[in-house]
Amino acid sequence: MVGQLQLKFVNFSKGAYIIVEGKHDADRFFIIRNGKVRITKEIEVVEEEQGNLLGPGDFFGVISTMSSHSHIETARALTGVSLISVQKNQYPRLIQQNAPVAMKIILQFSRRMRYLDEALTKLTLRNNSEPDATRFFTIGEYYVKKNQYLQAFYAYNQYIKYNPGGPNVATVRMRMMKIAPYAKGVRLSFDERETLRTYVKDSMIFSEGEWGDELFIITKGSVKITKIVDNNEVLLAVLKTGDIFGEMALLESKPRAASAVAYEDCTVTTVNRANFEQMIVKEPQIIARLTTLLAERIWSIYKQLTNTLIDNPLGRMYDVLLIQLEKNRIPPQYSGSFYFDIGPEELANMVGISQTDSKPLLKKLLENRIFKVVNNRIYVNNTSEIFRQGEYYKKIMRRDRTIRHKAGY
Repeated sequence: MVGQLQLKFVNFSKGAYIIVEGKHDADRFFIIRNGKVRITKEIEVVEEEQGNLLGPGDFFGVISTMSSHSHIETARALTGVSLISVQKNQYPRLIQQNAPVAMKIILQFSRRMRYLDEALTKLTLRNNSEPDATRFFTIGEYYVKKNQYLQAFYAYNQYIKYNPGGPNVATVRMRMMKIAPYAKGVRLSFDERETLRTYVKDSMIFSEGEWGDELFIITKGSVKITKIVDNNEVLLAVLKTGDIFGEMALLESKPRAASAVAYEDCTVTTVNRANFEQMIVKEPQIIARLTTLLAERIWSIYKQLTNTLIDNPLGRMYDVLLIQLEKNRIPPQYSGSFYFDIGPEELANMVGISQTDSKPLLKKLLENRIFKVVNNRIYVNNTSEIFRQGEYYKKIMRRDRTIRHKAGY
C-alpha cells in the first residue's frame, strides 16, 4: 500500500553547488520550482539534446538516485533557486499521486537514452545505422552467414512483412525454405491475449527496425540486446530476470532501435500501451523499476561515451570491464573473483574494435594472469587490478585532453 507523499522544499543561492559529479550520496533528486540550474560534466562527449540549462518543471539527479550510482553530472544554481527534493523511497508515491510528473520523467529518460545511444553508435562505429525496413534483409544475411538460423529466419520473415514487394523477396523466400528445418523454435506471431511468452535460446524476440507497441519484463532466463553495424553484431546489454526492455518503442511509437535475442531459454511478460497507462497508477513499484532500469542504462551509456575518449584500445577494454564491475556494484577495494556476462569477442564488440584488430589486443589482455576464459565468459581472479588498470588509462586520457586543450586542439 502506497502511503502519503511527503515532499521537501529546499532553496539554494546563486552559485551554490547542488549535486557534484562523482559523489556517491545520491539518495534524492530535484524538481525545479523557480530559478535556473546549469548542468556540467568533467568530460562532456556530447551535449544534452535539450541543452545543459534547466528551468521550472525540469528535474535533475534522477539518474544517479534511481540507479544508486555516483553522480554523473554537477548541478549548480545559475540564479537563486527553489527546488522540490524527492527522496528515492518516495518515488512510488510520487508515481501514484502525481502520474504526469512520473510520466514526464519516463518519457524524457526514453528520449535521452535513444539520443545518447545514437551518439554512442556514431562515435564507436562511425555509422548512424538508422533503422529502416530494408535492414531486415541485411540482418538476415548476417545471421545466415554465421549459421545462426533462428535469428536469420526471423529477420527474413520481417523483411517480407515490411517489404512484400521488395527486390529481395524471392531470395528471402528461397533462404527461408532452405533454413526452415533448423529454425523450428522461431516464434513469428502471438495471440495478443498471450501476455506470458516463452522463447528458446538464440531466437529473436524482436528485430531492430521492427515496429512495436509492447514492452517486456523478463520472468525467467536472460536476453541480450544487439545491433548489426558495419557487418558486426554489437552487444549492447545482457538483461536478466526482472529486467525490462522494449520500452522505447512503446513510449515513443518509433521502430525498435536494436534487436532482442534470447540469451538462454526465457519467459517474458508483455505489457501493451493500454496496460502500461493503467500500471502507472495501479502498480507504481513496476514503474519505479522501469525508471531505475532506464536510469541504469543511461548511466552506463554516459560511461561508454567517456570510454570512446580513451585512445588506447587496450585501455578501452579495461575500462569496459571496469564499467561492468561498477554496474554490478563491486567496490574498488574488493580483490576477489568475478565472472563477467560477456566473452572476449563480445568485449571487443563493445569497444567497437573489428574482429581482425581485436585478436592481438585480446591476446595481450589475456596475458594478464588475472584473466581466464571459462565457458566463453571472462573470469577475473582479482577485480582490484581492473580498477587499477582502468583508472590508469583514464588518467592518461585526462592528461592528453588537457594537453590538447592547452595547445588549442
